[in-house]
Amino acid sequence: MTRDALLMDAAKSRRWRARLAAVLLLPALLFSLAACSSDNDGLTQQFREGGDKGFISGDGRVVEIPIEQRGEPVVFTGVSETGEELSSEDYLGEVLVVNFWYAGCAPCRAEAADLEAVHEQFAEAGASFMGVNIYDQPDTALSFAKQYGVTYPSAMAAGDGPLKMAFAAVAPLQATPTTLVIDATGRVAARIVGPIEGTSTLSTLVRDTIAEGATGAAREGAANEGPAETDS
Repeated sequence: MTRDALLMDAAKSRRWRARLAAVLLLPALLFSLAACSSDNDGLTQQFREGGDKGFISGDGRVVEIPIEQRGEPVVFTGVSETGEELSSEDYLGEVLVVNFWYAGCAPCRAEAADLEAVHEQFAEAGASFMGVNIYDQPDTALSFAKQYGVTYPSAMAAGDGPLKMAFAAVAPLQATPTTLVIDATGRVAARIVGPIEGTSTLSTLVRDTIAEGATGAAREGAANEGPAETDS
């Protein structure tokens, strides 16, 4: 057999092996695409129907951040379900609890009463509450608030990219519910990823963060007064 014939046979052999590999991989590829399409279509359909299975829930992890390790203040603006303008500047000087939620999230519904209870506990004691609704329209958020007795406002983030970006560095927005405790300077002091599961943990975090401000004010006042005079 000539050299040209050998080269031709080798080329034919390579083409045959490539075609065989493609035939063998095709069923697996089609199965994979079908599975992805089925899963995504299912989650999309559940979301459209208001189902509960499509949410991504955290595991209830609680992270407290020491004062010296906290990042930059969270700066945001938004519009509530009633059309009220909300801004981080409105809450400076007090503790702010921010809860990320949406109406189709079962854990969000389960923790609503506990969040409202802690809100009422600290409403006149140095802490405010604000929700961030990541998916719904205002009518849905209003219906949720009425059904579950929620009295604090929620910023509507579904069509508000800057609002989402403002919190993206400090909260996993894809994990709902997530709750932040923001100190009086606008920095994140604590984070709960997942449902709060009762009022005790969140109440303690809020109380401790409020106490930081009181302690800081007392120290500042003492520093401004200067050293105490002594009798000669």
